[in-house]
This record gives sequence, structure tokens and C-alpha cells, in this order.
Amino acid sequence: MTRNPTLGPTAHVDTFTRDNLPPPELWPELKLGTFQYPEYLNAAVELTDAMVAKGFGDRPALVGNGRMRTYKELTDWSNRIANTLVRDFGVKPGNRVLIRSSNNPAMVACWLAATKAGAVVVNTMPMLRAGELSKIIDKAQITHALCDTRLMDDLVQAGKNSRFLETIVGFDGTANHDAELDRSALAQPVQFDSVRTGRDDVALLGFTSGTTGEPKATMHFHRDLLIIADAYAKEVLAVQPEDVFVGSPPLAFTFGLGGLAIFPLRFGASAVLLENASPQSMVEIIEKYAATICFTAPTAYRVMLRALDEGANLSSLRVAVSAGETLPAPVYEEWVQKTGKPILDGIGATEMLHIFISNRFDDSRPACTGRPLKGYEAKIVGPDGEELPSGEVGRLAVRGPIGCRYMGDPDKQGAYVQNGWNLTGDSFWRDEEDHYHFTARTDGIILSAGYNIAGPEVEAALLSHSDVLECAVVGAPDPERGQIVEAHVVLRAEAEPGESMVKVLQDHVKSTVAPYKYPRRIVFTQALPKNESGKIQRFRLLEGRN
Repeated sequence: MTRNPTLGPTAHVDTFTRDNLPPPELWPELKLGTFQYPEYLNAAVELTDAMVAKGFGDRPALVGNGRMRTYKELTDWSNRIANTLVRDFGVKPGNRVLIRSSNNPAMVACWLAATKAGAVVVNTMPMLRAGELSKIIDKAQITHALCDTRLMDDLVQAGKNSRFLETIVGFDGTANHDAELDRSALAQPVQFDSVRTGRDDVALLGFTSGTTGEPKATMHFHRDLLIIADAYAKEVLAVQPEDVFVGSPPLAFTFGLGGLAIFPLRFGASAVLLENASPQSMVEIIEKYAATICFTAPTAYRVMLRALDEGANLSSLRVAVSAGETLPAPVYEEWVQKTGKPILDGIGATEMLHIFISNRFDDSRPACTGRPLKGYEAKIVGPDGEELPSGEVGRLAVRGPIGCRYMGDPDKQGAYVQNGWNLTGDSFWRDEEDHYHFTARTDGIILSAGYNIAGPEVEAALLSHSDVLECAVVGAPDPERGQIVEAHVVLRAEAEPGESMVKVLQDHVKSTVAPYKYPRRIVFTQALPKNESGKIQRFRLLEGRN
């Protein structure tokens, strides 16, 4: 275990990212253990060219927009793009390259190509607007951007106001290959001499989501991209070449990039990518392609359960992975009962790249996040950083082969990493068997008349009522109690909103959890605000209040 590792060689001629790594004394302790990789390593080569060399060339790699690409086709495609990035558009090792697209094979090919060219990739969501893109471009000093031509307007606007962004190139996110980048790439050879990046070269910048103010960029090395596959995907999911992945999280989120690109490609499996990954669309794709592994948020699984009631066939799935927010016990129990298949809750963080605590096939239970992955350690700490005994709620601290590195931000780095441990901002408690149980975000506890109330617990109680389809609980300002528990509820179609339903649900919560936790206000709504991965945006339920 090392706190201040000596970085290996770099291929970056543009040294911006290495220059902006946190000071050595602010690094988390890294417990690499068995996660050892060659000194020189290019993650994109490992996921494509190396897989072809292992005999996977004719196997399906990616499906999307009506077309299937084999590993050989994906390798050739990404090599052509890498050639044109270097020869025609001047990308140099270490340059930051922004990619803007929905989930489709072209986005994956562009990410692989830029990584092969030695660039540092910044994947962004199509929902971002010009102002948000400008903040990312300026913070990362991005020089090149690759954009689905259907999403150019906001990026072009951001580029007009940037002193860093020099080149914007459009690509065709459909299967037509009819855009500037595609046409340039088609004139290039299918062989590319990939940049011999170091395992400690930054390959990816993950910008944190769901916060206001200045964005934070987390820095991930080439080896980190392989570690998440060799840890979680191998140990927990036991991925096989026959597996077919499907899911809703954007590839711009590290959860999505891992679950829908890195994990399948690392083990010769395939992924079906959806630009519109609604629960109904995922049900259709699972049925059509006999998908075996699904990545999405608990709210989507709730809708998929209703689809099962209406005759959907999800029998091909061997495992459902839930992350993004805690998995309510009622959803867990109903999924297992109706499908007979496991649904695995887990927790990850953009700072840690992917999941680090998870349930297992042979060790899974409701209302439980699971145990640390092999190579990771976790503990619960109090306000002064002291470790708390089992059963007590505190802050979750974790360390392992991957840790937080904020780009150029020592203050935020010092707040997230303390005494060598990563503090994720989540409140947990640990049981006697070393299983970890989520309570709430550290800043998400509702303090009402002196009581500490965890919103997810109230949500789980509401979801156990048969008339509730979805819900989100927030702490609403109240002059007498400081805050009150406010529940925003989506009812099933046959249920009637009104005062009688309010009382029914309040009484149900009182009978399910401690009565003081019941929602004093219930707001019925047709839909809850969510981001592109299906995660409920609770902060939007409080917008416009004092």
C-alpha cells in the first residue's frame, strides 16, 4: 500500500493533466495488491486490438441504431478514427478531447480512438447546454471536441466563447457514417500505431454530476479503467463472452462507461446501446437480444416489474445491477420474487470510478449495499475521523486500488481524502458480518423537530404500498419543526389521489417505520424529475423555496 506513489513514465507531450494531479500528500492510500499492469498500457488497445488477437474478432461487440459491430469491426473503426484524429485534426498525446453524444456505438468508437491516440477523454451528456459545456471546456482546457452532428448547436455556441477549444468535428451517431469525422476516417488505414501511454497516464476525466456551481473533474489512469473490470465485473458479475449487457446510464457517467463499454469489451461480451433508454425500451431490447446483464436505477426496475405483470419476458437476464441510488427493500423483494433472479445493489462514486461495495450472488439481502470488493477496505467514521463500532451510523470511508484525484483543486481534494481514506459523502452503518447499509447522503438527513430522519427509509415504506409506483422524499422547510418530511408520490394508474389517499399513505408509513418519520406533506405528481441515467433529482423538488 502506498500513499505517495512514484508515477511511471508518460507519453503525454501535453502535460496538463499530470501537472494538475493533486499534491502527493493529498493522495489517498492506494492498495494495488493483485491489480498489477505493465508499465506501458493503453486501455483502449486492451479492449479492442488485444481482444482480436485473443480470437474474439468475429464475435459481436456493440449493437446500436440497427447495426451490429464485431470486435474486428470496432477495432478497425476506432483505428481509422485515431488515424484521422492525429493526421487530420492534430490531436497530440495528453490533449483533452471532449465527446458529446447519446449512447451509441459511434460514441464508443470515438472514445476508444481518442484513447488510442493518447488523448485524455471527457465524455459529456447530450442534455448539457452551452453554459455548462463552457465550464467543462475551460476547467479542462479542452482543445478538441467530437460531437454527434445532431447535437452540435450548444457545443458550437460554447466553442465561440472559449479560448481553449480550437477544433470541433462532427460525427454521425447513426449507422450512416455521413459526417466530417466519418468521411475523414474512411480514408485512413485500419492499422494504427497506438500511443504507448503509461499505466499512470490520465486517460479519462470524469466530471461529477448533480451539483451546482463549478464542476469538479476526477482523474483516472489507464490502469484504473481496467481495474474496475478486473475487480467488479470479474469478481461480482463473473462476466462471460456469452453475456449481453443493456442499461440506461449515459456513457458520460463512469457508471455507464463501465457497465456498457469497459465491462463487456474486457471479457469478449457484447453490449446493446440505447439512445432512448426508457424502461420500456430496455424491456424490448432485453426480449429482442436476450440480454443477460442489466444496469439501471431502482426507479426503472420498478417500472420493469409492472411490465412483467403485463406479460414482458425478462427470463434471459441472469442478473440486474442497481446503482445510482439505494435499492429499496420492496423493489428488491418483488424483483427476486417475480423473476427468480438476483438484483445486486452496490455503491460507487465518480471519484472512485465505479462500484466498490456490492452484494454478491451468494450473499445478497434487501436494504443492504453489501461488502467491499476484493482489494477494497471500508469503515464507518465519526465527526473526528475515529472509526465507529458496528451498528452506529457515520460517514463511509473507503480505500483500494483506485482513489479520488480531483484535477487542480487541492481544497476539494483535502475535503474528500482524509488520512489516506476517501470520504464519499454517504452515511452508512456496518453490521456484525461486515455488510454495509446505506442511510442517506451525509447532507441528506432530514432534521425535523430534533429527529434525524433518513429519506430513503421513508421512501421504502411508501414503496411497499401497492398504490405507489414511484416516490421521492425531501426535507421541506418548516417554521416550527425546521424541516418536515415531504413525499412526492406517483400513484399507479388505478389509484386516486386526494386527501383520503394522503391519510392512507401516512398511516401506512406510521405502521411500517417509526411514526415520527411519516411524511407530513404528500404531493401527488405524474412524474418525478430525473437525470438521463434515471436517477431522481431530489434537489429539483425543493427549487424555488427559501
